[in-house]
Formats: sequence, C-alpha cells, structure tokens
Amino acid sequence: MPGFDWEWVLTRGHWHRIGGVVDADHQRITTQIGQWAEEISGGDIDELVATYFDSNYIVTQHSGTTHFFTAPIGDKSDEFIQVELEELQEVVHRPLIETELLPDTLEEFIDPLDYTRLQPDAVDEPCYHFRRITIIPDLLHQAAQNGRAGISLHRFFNDWESSSAHEGDHFCRHWVLALREYMNSDKEVRWSARPIPTFVGEMPDLPSGTTLRGVDLANAIHGYDRKMGFHFAWFFMMLSSKSENFALAEAVLSDQMGSYDYLPARDLQVLRHWEKEQYAV
Repeated sequence: MPGFDWEWVLTRGHWHRIGGVVDADHQRITTQIGQWAEEISGGDIDELVATYFDSNYIVTQHSGTTHFFTAPIGDKSDEFIQVELEELQEVVHRPLIETELLPDTLEEFIDPLDYTRLQPDAVDEPCYHFRRITIIPDLLHQAAQNGRAGISLHRFFNDWESSSAHEGDHFCRHWVLALREYMNSDKEVRWSARPIPTFVGEMPDLPSGTTLRGVDLANAIHGYDRKMGFHFAWFFMMLSSKSENFALAEAVLSDQMGSYDYLPARDLQVLRHWEKEQYAV
C-alpha cells in the first residue's frame, strides 16, 4: 500500500489459540482440530473417542503475539487504517484423549475445561500470519448498530476531535482498537471494539481523584499527560479504564468550579459534556 504513512505502534502478546493435531512424533494430522473432529465424527462422540483412544495423538495450540500497524487516511481522529500481523509459534498442548477425562460432547473433545498440560515443545518453525486489515471509518459505521457500546465508541472519537488531544499526533499513533467478532441473538455477525493505548512500558497510575485537589491535582494530571505523550491523556485513559476512576473527573470539575483554571477551554467543554451524560468505552 504505497503512499501510506505506516508505523508500528503496539505489540500485544501472551495469547493462545487452539491449533491442530499431531502424532507422537509431531507429524501433522490436521491443522484445525475443530473442523477435523466435526468431519470425522459424524456427530457420534463415542465412536470418535473409540477410534482414537489408543492413537497417542496430541492437540497443539498457537502461542501468539499481535503487532499493530496504523496509517492515517485523513485528519479526523477516526480516519485511519489498522493492520494486525500475528507472530505464531505452534506447540504441543495436551493429549487428544485422556483415559480419566473422556469427553461427553464434541465441544469437550475440541476444547475441554480439564486436561493434562504438556511441555510446550515446538511443532513447527515460528511464522508470521496476516490477521486482518481494518478501515476504521467502515468499522465505526457498523459499530453504530451495536447499541450503547457503539455510541460510546463514537463519543470517544468525537471527544478526541473536540479536545486538545487532537492538536498533537494523529489518534492512531496513540491508540489501536482491540477487535472481537461475535454473533448476536439473531445469528448476525457483529464486532466489538475497545480502544487500547499504544503506550510502551509500565502504564502510569491515574492521579487520585479522592486525595488530590488544586495545584497538586493540576501538577498530577499534567505530569500524567507528559508520560503518556499526548494532551488530555488522563481523561481518555479514565474512559477506557474502570468506572471508579470517574472520581478523577469529578475532582477536576470541582476545581474548575472554584478558583482554579488549569484546563484548556476546549477540554473543559468536553469534560462538562461528559458530566451531563457520563460514559466509558
């Protein structure tokens, strides 16, 4: 995609995905245990267990890391493209069948709750896998159908646009969207999206809204913004964290109602709008 200003912004790891099946010598039987089990079982779990009871087959899993790359496609906060590239290592995970933990259903056969975890020896060489490319404006158009969560996500982008945060680097240099596909009650495929900061290192704690006031609170939130690398960072991090942190916004608003004036006018306007109709993402 020439002409786009691509930049690596975040790497997230320590996740796992169900893999396939190999024999005792790590020779490939299938790459996807779910599809394989459904095809060969014909819906008969007892016959499936009996057929492979003495096979010594092993189920694998993929240990993964996701690399996020973004590129702006406009000046607005939601105008960017996000690419996710996975770095995978397939390892042995568990026995396909265990004598004392026989499955009762096909779901338990594919992904049991109880099992013996094997030493995660590598099955194959590490590899890169293209996960997905997301045009964020298109995603937000779909998110509008997701009720309250979609509305909150739109507000998050709009508040960024209206605040001093928009004066710095593009939104996509400071945030990515963690995406999850699911099926609603009408069997329709939907997406959920949660903003994740691209901050690298140990995340600083949000200032305390219960103990700080005045100059101390002003210094704390401005210091937090400097650490995060963008204006009004404390507000957006508050929205993407636990609701008990709302006390921070209430403390800042209380200061602004008094003799303190340490917020830019546009940020104060965003904050007051949030006070009237609170939300989180």
